[in-house]
Amino acid sequence: MTPRRGDGPHAPTFTERARRQQLIECTIDLISTRGYPATSLSAIAERAGLSKAAVLYHFASKDNLTKAALDQVMGEFSAYVTERLARAAGPREAVIAYVRAMIGYQQANRRHVRVITEMLLDDHGGTKLKTPSSHDTNGRWQALAALLIEGQEAGVLREFNPQTLALAIGGAIDGVIAHWLVHPDLDLDAAAAELETFTLNAIELRD
Repeated sequence: MTPRRGDGPHAPTFTERARRQQLIECTIDLISTRGYPATSLSAIAERAGLSKAAVLYHFASKDNLTKAALDQVMGEFSAYVTERLARAAGPREAVIAYVRAMIGYQQANRRHVRVITEMLLDDHGGTKLKTPSSHDTNGRWQALAALLIEGQEAGVLREFNPQTLALAIGGAIDGVIAHWLVHPDLDLDAAAAELETFTLNAIELRD
């Protein structure tokens, strides 16, 4: 059985696309519940009710499959944030929409947060995926820094170093989410409101 390697000249059939999506969902479930190291091809195949050979037909390796799962998670995350930014009335509102969206998506998609944590943030003896954003914190919060710069250029935000403040706000978001993952009884809605106040106090013009 020859593994498929992307669409190429022979695009996957509807059934093949559905099977690939099933395997990605099984991978997300396993990483979020068992962790990345325990998510083997055999475990994925068992969860999907397929043979390991069938999994390899669609994805040539565990790395390819787990990367596809991560790409889907990050793509949905990005689309969620982008959609809410598009509704913002101005630069100041866009910054707050960003903070709210970062918390809101993770609150609604706990298993996706686990995938991101397992594959990008946790160290598994070198087995985690090496992506450009793995430990580049400046890159992770570049979009927020861009929003802050836009607000400064529009004259609605005070003068500050946007990269430094983006890292500070981003670190606060990460801290809240990390605590929530361990202590799910945390009132994440209240925490989001506090983060909004924190952000406004940091960015707004002062008399």
